[in-house]
Amino acid sequence: MLKGKKILLGIAGSIAAYKIITLTRELVKNGADVRVVMTPSALSFVTPLTLATLSKNPVSSAYVSNETSGEWTNHVELGKWADLMVIAPLSANTLAKLVTGECDNLLLAVVLSLGCPLMVAPAMDLDMSDHITTVNNLNALQERGVKVLDFDEGELASGLIGKGRMKEPEIILQTIDDYFDLKSPLKGKKLVVTAGPTYEAIDPVRFIGNHSSGKMGFAIAQDAAERGAEVVLISGPTHLQTPDNVLRVNVTSALDMFNAVDEHFPQCDGLIMSAAVADYRPLKVADSKIKKESGGIDNIQLESTRDILAFCGETKKHQVLVGFALETDNELENAKKKLKNKNADMLVLNSLRDEGAGFGSDTNRVTFVFPDRVQKNELKMKLNVAKDILDELELLV
Repeated sequence: MLKGKKILLGIAGSIAAYKIITLTRELVKNGADVRVVMTPSALSFVTPLTLATLSKNPVSSAYVSNETSGEWTNHVELGKWADLMVIAPLSANTLAKLVTGECDNLLLAVVLSLGCPLMVAPAMDLDMSDHITTVNNLNALQERGVKVLDFDEGELASGLIGKGRMKEPEIILQTIDDYFDLKSPLKGKKLVVTAGPTYEAIDPVRFIGNHSSGKMGFAIAQDAAERGAEVVLISGPTHLQTPDNVLRVNVTSALDMFNAVDEHFPQCDGLIMSAAVADYRPLKVADSKIKKESGGIDNIQLESTRDILAFCGETKKHQVLVGFALETDNELENAKKKLKNKNADMLVLNSLRDEGAGFGSDTNRVTFVFPDRVQKNELKMKLNVAKDILDELELLV
């Protein structure tokens, strides 16, 4: 379950830091994308070079990474990048600072910018682990929703025997794996996702199409599969690579897509129509290339294609239906009408007016429209937009 997961490892100053070398290696071996942030005191116990080599990513330990050039580490970007942050070992000092909200090093700044769950594995000597301050601080983190891996018992660095050891790397690894394996309501559900453009032939050479890259739909399919869903991805022409554990069905025209959706929709639990399906197609397709001299290209008669979203809205039984809309005028009003007319459960509204959003880009800014509410979202990477869409879908299935 760790393949493709983005794990941010935080390392505080503790002798147990040497064990994170093993954890880093095992996370990478299991397919996770690992980045490491260290406190200044952690540098005394394990070297950034070792962790950078094993994680295959640079290690961050200071706000300014290059004094000469002024190059700095973006703590906000790190905090928003991760699917899960794990601080191991968590020292008594860093624990106390987490509780009080101090921000005197990069690791603490990342935690305050975090956009994902936090898991901690404390490590300290016997008297420190039993101290009422430590007990209260760990309880405070748990009350905030932080996953705390309790101390192990055994021989400590001081020579004492008792509670205070950090959980072993294999236990931390299993806990991380269990976190992702879990809990998604989409696990075992069958989802159909459409993506990309459709091409409507004019003649054997030319077609009517659009600028859709398919990136949004492929990101949705990828995240749905990672949540344990059984995903059928119906894709128009695109060069994107098929996500792992996804069944891909390639189509070309709007009619092809309609037929593919019609085949898979009755058995699915949800349909996400992110494809940019053509609304019109030529009434007649020429058997040979239309010559400029004939003037035929200037007089193409069009007819409407089948409305896939409306068809599924009419025929759905238990399925959850998510549609997409790209508007340029009266955006929200038109989106609300489309949601109602197509009998959809949720509509994802795109706007070409938003810089960094739309066709071909890696980012998007969308508005979620529901029958009873509207949710506007910030500009995000399409992978993160996909996560937001599926978070909402989990509440609907």
